[in-house]
Amino acid sequence: MSRIFVAGLGAVSPAGWNVAALRAALDRGEPLPVQPLERPGGDKSLRTRLVPAPATRPGFLAHPRLRRTSPITHYTAAAALDAVAGLRALRAEKIRLGLVVCQQAGCVHYSCRFFDEVLKDPATASPLLFPETVYAAPASHVAALLEDVTLANTLVGDPASFLQGAALGIRWLEENTVDACLIIGVEETNWILADALWHLDRPAVITGGAGAICLSLDPALSIGVALETITDVHSYRASTSRTQAAQAMRKQLPASSTVELLCDGLSDSPRTDAAERAAWLDWTGPRLSPKRVLGEGLMAAAAWQCVAACDLVSAGRFPAANISLVGSNQQAIGARFRWSRPGISDLSPVTRAGNITP
Repeated sequence: MSRIFVAGLGAVSPAGWNVAALRAALDRGEPLPVQPLERPGGDKSLRTRLVPAPATRPGFLAHPRLRRTSPITHYTAAAALDAVAGLRALRAEKIRLGLVVCQQAGCVHYSCRFFDEVLKDPATASPLLFPETVYAAPASHVAALLEDVTLANTLVGDPASFLQGAALGIRWLEENTVDACLIIGVEETNWILADALWHLDRPAVITGGAGAICLSLDPALSIGVALETITDVHSYRASTSRTQAAQAMRKQLPASSTVELLCDGLSDSPRTDAAERAAWLDWTGPRLSPKRVLGEGLMAAAAWQCVAACDLVSAGRFPAANISLVGSNQQAIGARFRWSRPGISDLSPVTRAGNITP
């Protein structure tokens, strides 16, 4: 497999609308404030960490395709534009972009609104809302916004699917279909998600946002980070428990190091953390758990793990970072990013098992 470089990062989270805000919140290490979220038809107040309003109205909202869109598209667009900003500054000519948008819950905001109207009076339910209820809506809108997208796809799965999206982007790069590929994990917040999560995992606090990484084969576009390894996909089956899958993923990543970072998906929820915690008992080096600060962002949380790890490696704070993604109901998969001198192809080809490309 070819050498794969990280060409840009983007993030929207409860901490704010850029990677710097994400970094600052994770550096503080204190859980962000929790806001109450009302559940219609009941007196139970749910918990969430909301994405704050941007300091100024984003310019991209003036684009005709984004005027009626829901927050999930706004988050996708903001993260995407940040992730390609440096790439576009370095390459004057038009770049063939790939776009992979990964989601778990997807477009719940307008789905709830549309079906609420349908239940009240099907004859007057707005047909303008329906296109915003489908999973492919954010990718479609952002492709129109970026203009130079050659190929776009939407992946739906548990949070570990974010690295499946990266594998798909790598395949496009190797086939010379695109010059760079954006991998985005995104979710939005709604009472129905908060209520569902309350039933499945009481300690968890739902949140939304997006994380984006831009991958390229060109070392001149690198921010100083390269993707070195993606493990096999270890699926949960009748013969393979979540704990066994997590342990199999762990064995494919390096031994514990006192200088390398482990960026995991732990959230201080005893039941849901158990498999991942057991898999990494041998790790004695530094750790970062974004969910403990930001909340349960589903696919966005998986993307934040990768963005935060790449940001820290790029800043020179760690020589490498390992990503642990133990999905909620499908698979465990991991990755390893390492520092590389910007503009210099000084790495061996990234290793990737044959069964992870969708």
